Amino acid sequence: MKISNAQRLKDSLENDIINGRFAPGERLDPEALEKAFNVSRTPIREAIQQLTASGLVVVVPKKGTFVAKIGVDQLVEMFEVMAELEGMCGRLAARRISAEELVELKQALARCEASVTEGEGPDEYYYENEVFHQCIYSASHNAFLANEVQQLKQRLKPYRRLQLRVRHRMARSLQEHRDIYRAIEAGNAAAAEEAMRQHVLIQGERFSDFVASMKKFDSQARTQLADTSARG
Repeated sequence: MKISNAQRLKDSLENDIINGRFAPGERLDPEALEKAFNVSRTPIREAIQQLTASGLVVVVPKKGTFVAKIGVDQLVEMFEVMAELEGMCGRLAARRISAEELVELKQALARCEASVTEGEGPDEYYYENEVFHQCIYSASHNAFLANEVQQLKQRLKPYRRLQLRVRHRMARSLQEHRDIYRAIEAGNAAAAEEAMRQHVLIQGERFSDFVASMKKFDSQARTQLADTSARG
């Protein structure tokens, strides 16, 4: 199957947005994209149209194309749903996980621990964190649930990465992983579900820290836009 330049570009930009290389609110410069991907303006226009349809970018008349920003209220609602779905994965995993899957989960936890103790950054920890969560999704042995979780996770990925930049969040996240692992290992479905829910849910002090991080990134995006306008 032949893949068009527009589709290749769309896939690359989608990955960059999801993986946080383009921050929410950041402007996508068509000329810079032309040079970066060595393509003409036509595939860039087609790729942006596809990304707009998927909700990952927004086009602001006379200002340009920007990575979509989700409002804080909507983000909290999305995290509430995510917490419930992940909680269900934890509950089912505690009941259904195999011996081999438990070994894989323990290994994923060990890599998360190594990432923190070796002083790696939040991005490196995030990738190990993803493997840990993926192990639990698989151990739920519910393909439909795992697919739903993955879809919502893709929408929230830039923001989940952002959370890990909050001071001490990585260490707290690691401790929560340990609690989740112990509950699953013990076959305690209720404890695993609640541990997973609380791990994902944004509330209390975490909500305040998250809003502060959002404001910081919003400020950086505005500064970048002002610099771009000044150069234009």
